[in-house]
Amino acid sequence: MRGIVKLFPGVRALDGVDLDVRAGEVHCLLGQNGAGKSTLIKTLAGAHQPDAGEITWQGEVISLSSPVAALRRGIATMYQELDLIPGLSVAENVFLGHEHARYGFTRPSAARAQTAALLDRLGHAEISPDDEVGALSAAGQQLVSMARALAHDAKLIIADEPTAALAADEVDNLFRVVGELTEQGVAVVYISHRLDEIRRIGDRVTVIKDGRTVAANLGARENSTSELVDLMAGRAVQTAFREAGQAQVEPGEVLLDVRDLSRAGEFSDVSFSVRAGEIVGLAGLVGAGRSEILETVFGARTPDSGTVAVNGRPVRPGSVASAVNAGVGLAPEERKSQALLLDMSVTHNVTLASLGEYSTAGFSQRDREHRDARSTLERLDLRPADPHREVRTLSGGNQQKAVVARWLVHGCRVLLLDEPTRGVDVGARAGLYRLIHELAASGVAVVLVSSEIPEVLGLADRVLVVRDGEVLTERPSGELTEADILDMVMEGSAA
Repeated sequence: MRGIVKLFPGVRALDGVDLDVRAGEVHCLLGQNGAGKSTLIKTLAGAHQPDAGEITWQGEVISLSSPVAALRRGIATMYQELDLIPGLSVAENVFLGHEHARYGFTRPSAARAQTAALLDRLGHAEISPDDEVGALSAAGQQLVSMARALAHDAKLIIADEPTAALAADEVDNLFRVVGELTEQGVAVVYISHRLDEIRRIGDRVTVIKDGRTVAANLGARENSTSELVDLMAGRAVQTAFREAGQAQVEPGEVLLDVRDLSRAGEFSDVSFSVRAGEIVGLAGLVGAGRSEILETVFGARTPDSGTVAVNGRPVRPGSVASAVNAGVGLAPEERKSQALLLDMSVTHNVTLASLGEYSTAGFSQRDREHRDARSTLERLDLRPADPHREVRTLSGGNQQKAVVARWLVHGCRVLLLDEPTRGVDVGARAGLYRLIHELAASGVAVVLVSSEIPEVLGLADRVLVVRDGEVLTERPSGELTEADILDMVMEGSAA
C-alpha cells in the first residue's frame, strides 16, 4: 500500500500511509486507538475505497471495490467486532457468500464436513458445525471467524485484535495455526495492543499515528517497549483542550462516590470519587472495561458487589431510574443506537428524561417543553437550533450536544461521557471541549471516557488508567504523559 489517503466528512483518517507485507511473514500494525489502523485494514479488505494512493498485489496495481473482490484475490479479514450472523449455524457462517454447491444446489453436508476439519485444525473440535453462532461464547465466535478466514484459502489474513476474547491456551492455539500458515507462505497482518504478543509472533512492525506512517518495517524484537511507545505517542500533549474552556474552578463537595465496584468478567474493585466542578478521566484501550464501569454507575448493568452514592446517598444497584432520580446522566458511546430516537424531533430527544415534568393531568405542556428545549439548545450552541428538526439530520457533534442537553434539562449533577467526540469533526470538537469545561465550572461532576489519550489528559483534572478491568493508577493529569499511559495499558503495570 503506497500513499493511502482516506477522507471522511471533516476528518482525514489516513494521510499517506505506506504498508509492505511479504509472503510468509507476520507483519504487526501498531498504533493507539484512533490512529487509523481500522480504516487502513478496511481499505485493504475492500470495505473502503482510498481517495488517493495505490494498492499493489503480487506485482499488480489493483482496485478492491468490495470485500468480495478482496476475498477473490485471497485477502481475508478477521475483524475485532465480529461480523457473524447470530441466527445461522457455524457452518453457514463459515461458508456465507461462497456456499458449497453443485448443479445449482447447495451442499450443506460438504460445508459441515469442511467446517469440522477447520475447527479441528484450530484445536476446537468440540464446536459443532451445527451449533448456532449466537449461542457460542465470545471466544467461540472468534474461532468461527478464524475458520471462515481459513475457508477462503487466503494468501493474506488480516487479524484485528484476535486474542482479545481468548484464554491463554486458546492464544497458544492461535499462534500455532498462524505459524503453520506462514510456513505455507500465507502472510498475516496482525493488530494488537499487547507488545508481548508482537514480540512473540511478529516479524516486522509498522507504526501509524494520526493517519500517517511514523515507522515502517521495524524488526519486531529489535525495539524496546519505550521506543515503540514513543513512536506511538509522538507529539507532546496539545494544550488546546484546556484553552478551549473556562478557567479552572476549585472543586467542591464529593458528588459521586464509587466504592469497590465489581462485575464478573468486566472489572473488579473499582473505586473513585468526583467532586462538584471536577473532571475525572478514564484512560485505557478499547475493551479495558471503561464503558462497562460507566454503564454500571448509571444502573444499566448490575454490579456483583460495591456501591455507588450520589451526594452521600446510595443509588440502587442496576437501576437506571434510581441513578437518574439521583441526578446522574449518561451520554453513551453509541449515541445513535443507545441514546437517540433518530426519527423524532430534537425537542422529544432533549426532554426524554423529563417527560413527567411536562405533563399535567395527562396533558403534555408542549409550549413549555419546546421553550425549555430551545433555551438549552441555544446555551449549547446547537446548529441549527431548531427544536422541531429530526435529530437524525444533525451532524455528529450536534447530536452529541442533543444528548447532553437532555441531562441539562433534567438538571443532572453527575454527567458520564463515554467517547463524547467519537465521529465528531475537528471543528465541532472545540465546541464540545468548551461545553465540558463550562459544565464543570457550573458545578457538575464529569466522568470522561475517551480512547484518545491526549483528550483525556487535556480535559481531565484526574486520570484513572484502566487495563483488563483493573484500575492501575489514579493521578492528577499533570503528572502523566501520553507515553506513560501507553506504557501502562500495553504492559499492564503502573509506571
